[in-house]
Amino acid sequence: MGHRIAVALVVAALLGGCSRPEPRPTPAAPPSTPVSPTPRPTPAPPTPATSSSAAARLPGFVDLSDVDPRIHADIRYATAHNFVGRPIAGYPEPLCLLTRQAAEALRRVQDAALSGGRSLKVYDCYRPQPAVDDFVAWSKRPGEQQTKAEFYPDLAKDRLFAEGYIGAPTAHSRGSTMDLTLVDDPAADQPVYRRGQPLVACTAPPGRRFADNSIDMGTGFDCFDSRAHTADPRITGTARVNRRLLQRLMTDAGFVNYDREWWHYSLRDEPFPDTFFAAPVARSSVG
Repeated sequence: MGHRIAVALVVAALLGGCSRPEPRPTPAAPPSTPVSPTPRPTPAPPTPATSSSAAARLPGFVDLSDVDPRIHADIRYATAHNFVGRPIAGYPEPLCLLTRQAAEALRRVQDAALSGGRSLKVYDCYRPQPAVDDFVAWSKRPGEQQTKAEFYPDLAKDRLFAEGYIGAPTAHSRGSTMDLTLVDDPAADQPVYRRGQPLVACTAPPGRRFADNSIDMGTGFDCFDSRAHTADPRITGTARVNRRLLQRLMTDAGFVNYDREWWHYSLRDEPFPDTFFAAPVARSSVG
């Protein structure tokens, strides 16, 4: 697998990305001790689990829609609308699978969001190890750049590793990490993405970039650009307020933001901090 070749050098040299091993959440501090919202770097995680039992089942996982059907889902890696430009290995169904602890914490976030007229929408949840391998293999094929104009318009593909946007393994494979945003409640209709349609940079202003019904967060999802960093100073006004709102809602429920991606959160007290699962994103993996 591709990650066995590149992981050691990449993880040691780079700082992180949604498809690479971002710093893990720190354990919860006592009530009298302030808790920083920024995860601390830790040593690289162990090798992902690849046994047949790990590949077949996800113990303690649930389908988020069973826990809270009010949360919207737009599982991009089961579709062609992502930075690769096709469905990703390991996503036979467009589901948000999570550990039960993470799903129940998201339900609390949804309660708080709805009280302010907003709703959560998830882009990605549990990500199987074969999907990570697919990302790594894709990164080594320079000719495949079908969606560059949208997802990495200002970055050469051969810089995605060096800039820390792609790598392996990922916290998503532990089942308590998700990519998400906020939408208005009720949510606006979302345009249908059609393969081959004209692409617009994820850094373009709202109204020009893909209108995925998210409130304005300053960039689109999976935008390989420093403007996607949660506290990037170029993001001002409404978008900055919206990022802070999402961060407050998630932090209050026990999640920690990965500061290079405004959409990326991990449960602080995740139940499988050292296990990387391989089962596909499918109802049969949790049923």
